[in-house]
Amino acid sequence: MEEWLAELDELVGLAGVKSEIRRQTAILRVDALRTKAGLKSPTITRHLIFTGNPGTGKTTVARLVAGIYRAIGLLSKGQLVEVDRSELVAGYLGQTAMKTAEVVGKAIGGVLFIDEAYSLNGDQYGEEAINTLVKEMEDNRNDLVVIVAGYPGPMSTFISQNPGLASRFRTEIEFQDYSDEELEQIFTQMAAKADYDLGEGCLAEFSRQLAFQVRDETFGNGRFARNVLEAAIGQHAWRLREVSEPSLEQLRVLLPEDLAGDPAPVVAWPAGGEAAAEVSPA
Repeated sequence: MEEWLAELDELVGLAGVKSEIRRQTAILRVDALRTKAGLKSPTITRHLIFTGNPGTGKTTVARLVAGIYRAIGLLSKGQLVEVDRSELVAGYLGQTAMKTAEVVGKAIGGVLFIDEAYSLNGDQYGEEAINTLVKEMEDNRNDLVVIVAGYPGPMSTFISQNPGLASRFRTEIEFQDYSDEELEQIFTQMAAKADYDLGEGCLAEFSRQLAFQVRDETFGNGRFARNVLEAAIGQHAWRLREVSEPSLEQLRVLLPEDLAGDPAPVVAWPAGGEAAAEVSPA
């Protein structure tokens, strides 16, 4: 358990998330020990709601929860099964229940992570999936944890509209957006894990690009850092395209121009837009 918790602590930021996961772990661990000792146990729901914008580490923490809960004996396997609406809902009624039950079957012994769970609201197919999920959660309550995730507002509506969900999901953990400093740290860690060194000026260029980002629900947080790194790696390879025998340093070091990339080409469309461009007959 301590190894999993140490991995949790190594994540950048997420102080509130780390604190709540540790609290939940302590509650469930002691509850399991009380049950083992023959003492009465209150009804404690182990299922969780993760709310927050994309790229804030929800899937990563769900994986760690699976490992932690297995380590304290709440789960038999500790695997993470990540799905969305498309993997739960089928093309017609009846088949959806079978599809959802099959997905849950793969998650028994571990954690079922449903991203953008509120997408199940609003139609009879999603309702069938929810009803099946509630039944499966009850039937496998001793060896299954379900984590539903998404934006805060829609998640609140999703839980409140189904009494079966409301009684099983009582703990909400909010994932805050990363600060600029945390995103710089994430970017640096990602580069190091990929065996790249950031040359002088790279972090300044990363910060410059970050300053232009609109920090609303569309912002990718950690995904933004990953996208910048992947683009830089591609630009780095292009920069070395004509170097037949690059040195180890050249292979490792990213430069600010790799992050900046080439300026986008300017296309001057004719008056009237793209559709107005026609090929003149020869």
